[in-house]
Amino acid sequence: MTGGGPAARPWAALAVLCLGNYLILLDTSIVNTAAPALMESLGIGVDGLLWVLNGYLLALASLLIVFSRLGDLWGARRVFVAGLAVFALASLLCALAQDTAQLVAARVLQGVGAAAMLPQALVLIAAVFPEQRRGAAFGVFTAVGGVAAVTGPTVGGVLVTHVGWQSVFVLNVPLAVWGLAAARRFVPDVRTPRPPGFDVVGVGLVTFGLVLLVYGLIEGERHDWGALAGPVTVPAVLATGVLVLFLWWEHRHPAPLVPTALLRERSFAVAAVITLVTSFALHGFLLVFVITTQRALGMSPQLSGMTALPWTLTLSAVAPLAGRLSDRVDVRRLLAAGLLCHAAAVAAVALLAEPDWTSRSYLWVLMALGAGMGLTIAPTTSAGMRAVAAPLAGAASGVLNTARQIGAALGAAVTGAVLQHQLDAAAPAGSPGGRLSGSVPDALLAAARPALGVSALLLVLAAVATALMTPVRTTARSEKTAGNR
Repeated sequence: MTGGGPAARPWAALAVLCLGNYLILLDTSIVNTAAPALMESLGIGVDGLLWVLNGYLLALASLLIVFSRLGDLWGARRVFVAGLAVFALASLLCALAQDTAQLVAARVLQGVGAAAMLPQALVLIAAVFPEQRRGAAFGVFTAVGGVAAVTGPTVGGVLVTHVGWQSVFVLNVPLAVWGLAAARRFVPDVRTPRPPGFDVVGVGLVTFGLVLLVYGLIEGERHDWGALAGPVTVPAVLATGVLVLFLWWEHRHPAPLVPTALLRERSFAVAAVITLVTSFALHGFLLVFVITTQRALGMSPQLSGMTALPWTLTLSAVAPLAGRLSDRVDVRRLLAAGLLCHAAAVAAVALLAEPDWTSRSYLWVLMALGAGMGLTIAPTTSAGMRAVAAPLAGAASGVLNTARQIGAALGAAVTGAVLQHQLDAAAPAGSPGGRLSGSVPDALLAAARPALGVSALLLVLAAVATALMTPVRTTARSEKTAGNR
C-alpha cells in the first residue's frame, strides 16, 4: 500500500474510522426502539415498519463487496468520505420524512452510505498500523462496533422517551459532519495495488443475489415461507440468492470481485464463518431481549436499554484487551473461549429467564455475553485480515463485512421466525394466533427458548471450527526469535 496524503497519525485516524463504524452499526439497532413511535406518528403499518427497519440492512449487505472494490479503484479515503457524506444527508432526510415511502427511501440511502464506508475502514487500519500494533487497533475498532450494536436500545430508549423518534436520526448529523472534517485531516490517502479490471457482471450477480437473499429473509415470515407472487415462492427466491452463479462466474473471471485466493485461504474462510455466526447470534439475541424485556417483563424502552448496560460495558472493556492478546497468543484459543462463553450466556438466558426477572437478574449473564463477544470480535477480524496478502485487503474487508451483515439479516429473520412459530403453535385453537402484541409472559419466554437455542448451537459449532484455522506465529514470538538470532 502507498500513501499519498498527510503523514499518518494512526490513533487519530482510528478515531475517525471508529466514529464511522459506530454510526453504521448503531443504526442497525437504534431504530427498533423507535418503532412504536414511528407507527403512531406516521401511521406506518407492520409491513411498512419492516421495510423501515430492514431497507437499511438490505442496501448495506448487498453493496459491501461492490464498494470494497471501488475503494481499490478510487482510493479508500475518498470512498469513505463520500459514504459518510451520503450517510449524513440520508440521516437528515430520515428525520424530515413525512410518510412511509419517504422514510424507507431515506433508510435505503443510509444503507448505501454505510456500505461505502465500512469496507474502507479495515483497509485503512491495515495500512496505517504496523503489524505488531494492528491487533490492538482492530480490537478498539471492533469494540466500538460491538458497543454500537448493543447500545442501540439504550440510546434509542432515552432519545425517543425524552426527545422524539426524529432524534435517533438527527444524532448522526453533527457527528458525521465532524467526521468529514477530521477524515481529511487525519486519515491518509492510502492506495492498494490497482486491480487489473472491474468485474461488471460480478457486480450485477452479487448485488442481485444478496438482494434476493435478504429480501426473502425479510418477507418470508409474512408470506408463511410460501408464495410471494404467482409461481414465485420464498424458497425459490432464497435458493436464487445463495450466490452459486456468482461464485461460478468469479472462478472464471480474470479479475474477480472476490479473488478465489481468499476462498482457498482456510483461516480467512473460517474467520468469515465466525463473523457471520457471531452477527447472527448478536442480532437474534437483541430481537429476543428487546421483545421479552418489554413484552414479558413489562420494562419500559428506557429501562430495557439500561438493563443492557452490563453487556455494553463488559464488551467495551474486553474487546481492546483481546485485540492486543491476538498479537501475542494463539488466536484460536481466544476465539474458542469467546465463542463458548457467548454460547453459554445465550443458553443461560434461554433456560433460566422467568417472568419475575428484573434488571439485576440479567447482570451476570449479560456480563458473560459481553466477555464472550469481546474475546471473539477483534481476534476474528485480526486473524482474517492477517491471513491475506495486502493486494487482497480490500476484497477481504468486503467479504468480512458482508458476512457480518448477512449474519445480521439471518439472525433477525430466523430467530423471529422460530419465535413466531412457537407462539402460533402454543395459541389456543380458533384464536388469531400467538402474535407478539397479545402474548402472555410465560408463553413468550417459552417461545424464546428454541429461538435462542439456534444461536447457542451455531456458536458451539463455530468454536469447533476454530481448530481448522492455520496456526500463525504471533508477533511477540516472532520478535523474540528475531532477537535471538
